[in-house]
Amino acid sequence: MNNNIFGDIARLWQEAAPQYLRGAGNTLLLAVVATAAGCIIGLLCGILQTLSYSKNDLAIKKVLINFIKAVVRVYVEVFRGTPMILQAVFIFFGLPYLTNNVLRFDVITAAYLVVSINTGAYMAETVRGGILSIDKGQTEGAMAIGMNHFQTMTKVILPQTLRNIIPQIGNNLIINIKDTSVMFIIGYAELFAAHKSYVGATYLYFPSAVVTMIMYLIMTAVCSLLLRLWEHLMDGPENFNLATTDSLALTSGMNNYPAGRRRKRWER
Repeated sequence: MNNNIFGDIARLWQEAAPQYLRGAGNTLLLAVVATAAGCIIGLLCGILQTLSYSKNDLAIKKVLINFIKAVVRVYVEVFRGTPMILQAVFIFFGLPYLTNNVLRFDVITAAYLVVSINTGAYMAETVRGGILSIDKGQTEGAMAIGMNHFQTMTKVILPQTLRNIIPQIGNNLIINIKDTSVMFIIGYAELFAAHKSYVGATYLYFPSAVVTMIMYLIMTAVCSLLLRLWEHLMDGPENFNLATTDSLALTSGMNNYPAGRRRKRWER
């Protein structure tokens, strides 16, 4: 057993710290941007999957909605059902081959495209489930006061859906930070690629793996902390003032629900 592991790690960091930090920066940037893009794709696809029609609608509308749903379903199943590394190979190497170089992407564009559309496929199902989880009475109430479908979705349904799916957005970001490691297959210079490059030059596999693992852990831990803070901020204050004109309501304590009382209620 090599007892000089800490010395090897110190030597590694002294020699290749800029390379590892640059790779970590590329990893984090790719994960954040692709997750944001994937959320937008997933939001659009999730909304499209919840489109509906009535018996009185025109036949062409029914056919169009069913066709859109089928296309979205195929997209979701293909990108959820195949490994990201093979998706990267197909888009970067396969598309130029199949289209006679008409569709050719550089490494950076291909990496962002692959991670974005892969995330979008997962987020599409998350958004669809989030929309369907909102009580149907919310939609009926919005329609009853004169809102159209667009207003109902943007003013009533989607704000609640966004709050419900924040944990899954964070989960996808954490997954993307780790899964971007497969982009080395097309030559994207992320953290795992820096690890492979240094190992190939020095054969210090285990010390490099330790450093790489710690850097991934730091990135995921910080992102988890920030996402929990975002989730907490969206919860709003614990106490709310009642929308009432009764002057006695505010002095009776009706607008206050202390955290202590909340805990006692659950303890019963």
